[in-house]
Amino acid sequence: MRNAHRERGFGRPGGWQQADLPDAADAADWFAGRLPADWFTGPPELEIDRDEIVVVGELPDPGAADAPASAATREGALARFRESTRPARMRIADEAQRRYGRSVAWGVRVNGERILFTHLAVPVMTRLRQPERQVLDTLIDAGVARSRADALAWTVKLAGKHAESWLAELREAMRKVDDLRAEGPTGL
Repeated sequence: MRNAHRERGFGRPGGWQQADLPDAADAADWFAGRLPADWFTGPPELEIDRDEIVVVGELPDPGAADAPASAATREGALARFRESTRPARMRIADEAQRRYGRSVAWGVRVNGERILFTHLAVPVMTRLRQPERQVLDTLIDAGVARSRADALAWTVKLAGKHAESWLAELREAMRKVDDLRAEGPTGL
């Protein structure tokens, strides 16, 4: 009997949910080679999940050497960068989407402030029982969130912030499982 999971690509990095996605392990190198050298002050940061690649590059502070730029100057420099690079960013994003099977979003960092251009807000289906819904409704009633979707996003961000080391350990353990699967017998 053959192993159907192996034939369908299960066991690739990231678990079964990413089985049909192209591997994005080389995305940072690909973007480094593809982006014009004068766009950013250094290599861009990439955040990759199963839906999207977010590319964030550092822009030079448009202020004088002896004084940081005003907020209006930074906004103007950001608008100029965004408009002047739009056609090239769109071409690069199209190429990356064909290569990696994910949408590409862009952003910049200016003087420590991170600004994202258009990026995905992916709907996620979930079923919550009354106690969990009451938590979300409390956040809405307190003015922390406008909707249950916003409240759920807020709680996920909070949980991720406080559980980062645990999540990092979990991701490392998943990588080890993937390595062990790769070392196992094939063609079963």
